[in-house]
Amino acid sequence: MSETPAADPSMNVYRMVTDLCAAIEPLDRQAMQAARARQVRLTKPPGSMGRLEDLSIQLAGIMARPIPRIDNKLIVVMAADHGVAEEGVSAYPTEVTAQMVRNYIQGGAAINVLAETVGARVVVVDVGVKSPIKGHPHLVTRSVGPGTGNIAREPAMSAQQAAEAISVGVDVFDSESSRGVDVVAAGEMGIANTTATAAVAAALTGAAPEEVCGRGTGLDDEGLARKIQVVRRALRLHRTDPRDPIDVLVKLGGFEIAGLVGLMLRAAAARVPVVMDGFISCTAGLIALRLCPEISEYLFAAHRSTERGHSLVLKSLGQEPLLDLRLRLGEASGAALGLYLLDAAARLLADMATFEEAGVSGPT
Repeated sequence: MSETPAADPSMNVYRMVTDLCAAIEPLDRQAMQAARARQVRLTKPPGSMGRLEDLSIQLAGIMARPIPRIDNKLIVVMAADHGVAEEGVSAYPTEVTAQMVRNYIQGGAAINVLAETVGARVVVVDVGVKSPIKGHPHLVTRSVGPGTGNIAREPAMSAQQAAEAISVGVDVFDSESSRGVDVVAAGEMGIANTTATAAVAAALTGAAPEEVCGRGTGLDDEGLARKIQVVRRALRLHRTDPRDPIDVLVKLGGFEIAGLVGLMLRAAAARVPVVMDGFISCTAGLIALRLCPEISEYLFAAHRSTERGHSLVLKSLGQEPLLDLRLRLGEASGAALGLYLLDAAARLLADMATFEEAGVSGPT
């Protein structure tokens, strides 16, 4: 009697993604029509609030509410290390990932300040930090492993690890939903993650390494040249299939990137808008988009980073960023500011008086 062959672990990730994508519905056009009609009646010349009007209508469609409300803002920072740091592609040592995670959970980082400013809560997730912080009540510990493999020499992860990391993003969203989530901002932390992201972006878009590699945390010219060579080596070694985003993620990506993909897909399935941060977050968004084109209208690019490959990724996403402030920090810092703009757009639609309510004559 022959044995039943073991299930292919790589199929787990494809089944999971297929299920997530199947749950994402089109925007509610009826709610959008009602929001658009209300915009015309508000005490202002039509279109005078520019893109904020468009954002409010899109939010109505996402949330399936003619007057959307953003009361519960969630910021998720996924943290993981990268084996490619061994190649000297970052200006900072690997241990900084764990050190910054401690900073986040102690409330001392830029994202903590910005989150408090915009009225958002921050959830920090260890999805693969090399030196994990154990037992801290303000840290979600869901490590898939102590960092990815060195993509210049080996695949970043196995298909099973990719499935686990994507599941982390799904589970974090589901866990936070009980506290209320009206919008989620997607951020990350991981030394050398701009190198992995550059490789992923190049593989998905066909861009040359020099078009997507930037200075990251502050590389000098020599360091940037080395980074470009490392990405070129990784692309030659792995020969990824650009039509298969999971293949690209497995061979070149990061655990935090995979976690963000899961977070974005699950949020969209729950009709929750997603604000992407910079280069890394938007590249996770591009993976999600290639897996599930239906997610497109649920995504918002918060800003245009100075990291070289970000504009190329934004173009591939079909996104015009909300802001351009020369940011390049990561950790959802730009996305936090994007949350404020979405909240402002929703509040204008909901709380501004109509011509009838205010007793103001409308346009003739």
